[in-house]
Amino acid sequence: MRFRKLAAIAVAVLGLVNLPGTSVIAADGDDTVRIVGFGDSLMAGYGLNGSEGFPARLQAALEARGHKVEITDAGVSGDTSSGGLARLDWSIPEDVDGVILELGANDALRGLPPEKTRENLDAMITRLKERGIEVLLAGMLAPPNLGADYETRFNAIYPELADKYDVVLYPFFLDGVTGNPEFLLDDGMHPNANGINTMVDGILPYAEDFLARIEAE
Repeated sequence: MRFRKLAAIAVAVLGLVNLPGTSVIAADGDDTVRIVGFGDSLMAGYGLNGSEGFPARLQAALEARGHKVEITDAGVSGDTSSGGLARLDWSIPEDVDGVILELGANDALRGLPPEKTRENLDAMITRLKERGIEVLLAGMLAPPNLGADYETRFNAIYPELADKYDVVLYPFFLDGVTGNPEFLLDDGMHPNANGINTMVDGILPYAEDFLARIEAE
């Protein structure tokens, strides 16, 4: 996608260069990669200030490593995969290069059928791919209290969809945070600011792979 945008700018500029009497205006040259973090309260930064949330902290970490990136927070607390599918089209602007898709945790907490979660995530990835938008899929794991059968069916969703659509997969969005009180708010479920930093550290190499894919298009 980045290549297509740069090619379009180049064509426009070259077209102006050879027109007699025409002043050539330099193209914008903005090569910022625009990403949307699309998810639930884990993406929205429940209980945190805006600068402490995952999108802001990931953007800061990527910028510190020399990347020119803008990450917009499109998280909605309490959202399920069904809710995400319903709002996907109007939540993702046309100039977006990539989406970090983080949904499914609330489906599992409510014990919703894993087959429905898979269907919704599949539909979202399909729509984004059709729009030429790259996807980084943030994986989730089912709570063990739902039983081994549910756990097996739910946990298989993310790696199987990542293989099906050849998208970058971060296996578990809350890796290193779940079960660690020092990284959680008092509710024992949502990450605190330190937890967000741990999540960002974990996903960072996957996010750089994601950016490389976008920039190679």
